[in-house]
Amino acid sequence: MSTRQRRPAKPYRRPRKDPVRILAFEALRAVDERDAYANLVLPPLLRKAREKGPEAGGLDGRDAALATELVYGTLRRQGTYDAIIAECVDRPLREVDPPVLDVLSLGAHQLLGTRIPGHAAVSSTVELARVVLGDGRAKFVNAVLRRITAHDLDGWLDIVAPPYDDDPEEHLALRHAHPRWIVSALWDALGPAGNSRAGIEALLAADNERPEVTLVARPGRATVEELLTGEAEPGRWSPYAVRLAEGGDPGGLDAVREGRAGVQDEGSQLVALALANVPLEGPDSRWLDACAGPGGKAALLGALAAGRGATLLAAEKQQHRARLVARSLAGNPGPYAVVTADGTRPAWAPGTFDRVLVDVPCTGLGALRRRPEARWRRTPEDVPGFAPLQRGLLREALAAVRVGGVVGYVTCSPHPAETRAVVDDVLGEGAKGGPAAERIDAREQVPPLPGLGDGPDVQLWPHLHGTDAMYLALLRRTA
Repeated sequence: MSTRQRRPAKPYRRPRKDPVRILAFEALRAVDERDAYANLVLPPLLRKAREKGPEAGGLDGRDAALATELVYGTLRRQGTYDAIIAECVDRPLREVDPPVLDVLSLGAHQLLGTRIPGHAAVSSTVELARVVLGDGRAKFVNAVLRRITAHDLDGWLDIVAPPYDDDPEEHLALRHAHPRWIVSALWDALGPAGNSRAGIEALLAADNERPEVTLVARPGRATVEELLTGEAEPGRWSPYAVRLAEGGDPGGLDAVREGRAGVQDEGSQLVALALANVPLEGPDSRWLDACAGPGGKAALLGALAAGRGATLLAAEKQQHRARLVARSLAGNPGPYAVVTADGTRPAWAPGTFDRVLVDVPCTGLGALRRRPEARWRRTPEDVPGFAPLQRGLLREALAAVRVGGVVGYVTCSPHPAETRAVVDDVLGEGAKGGPAAERIDAREQVPPLPGLGDGPDVQLWPHLHGTDAMYLALLRRTA
């Protein structure tokens, strides 16, 4: 037997369970495993944790804010963090188990994207790894995170991103955490007026900012003054908008709980208002929202229609989304109806309506602030995949409106293939026997906004207007 004295083994210490980081990890796993969206997954997790209370392992308001930042920040910069982590592991990233990669990404965000001290970021992430991955893989997490501490974010970006002059799009993709193809598409969409390095960097940076919570006071049901509580401020552009201070809770307002007001981006309000503002000759009594789910624009249109004695028909193809529309419209003072119907196979006769809104399904590249994980899910092949549906819905919307009536074509994507190209193609069909229509200058139906360009369509931008990147074309049927 050896005469050397054996060192006594350290007693095993159970890992500390941090409810904030465990909740953040659970949200990331749901996003990855179920293709869920964080804005749908996170609220119920937070609500359940807050109901427990801090004394029972739940979360208080400060904890909930940190969990939200960890989830959204990690998802937002996922591509950049993947590139950095790849420099710190000894195998291809695809060979790292997804749960391990989620823990590493959470740690990377704490180290590189927050003010959490480095030692605390490493130790808390290793403790999380012990809880959710086991002690063996926690050692791997610890080793990788310690390599990440060698540089701050700017230092890592100097390593993983090529110089701008060598490859502008890849440089911006890694610096601003967007896939390269989206950087290219957004740069094209900015057009000549904004097509500069400063313009695209401002847009990409705005995509990475947490959006304000904006409310809409539905006309005839609530007032802006009623919503201006605490540090809330009036909207910038919509007469019905109210911007909540950071951390403001919409659910704490009576008007929101009662459905008289709702959460709605100001860009979404503007496109609905623009359609309602177009002057018409002849009757103005029948309005249609042909793709109404989940119901925000329908609720605003319904309230505006009621104020003019008009009727709104809100159509939605998917039954569960039609139920959301019905909930949004509940209590509307004027006549309306909600139907489950496919806008490409209309359940109404041609020429029935005076105003038609068609907010078509799209890639959602205009709402990357709100759904940061969407940028990593979408592919360039998704864009042409939506094209037949978008053209079909616009074609039928023009057929549904009477001669002299107006159609508003809306997308929450600025991609040229989902915006101008769709409208140009469908308008060109008028000469081949389809409904004939002409563009209306949509800029005349919105407030004076910076950077609208030559028109006639309206393209909103996060960095210029503080809204989602909504696109609007207004078309008047001529034959």
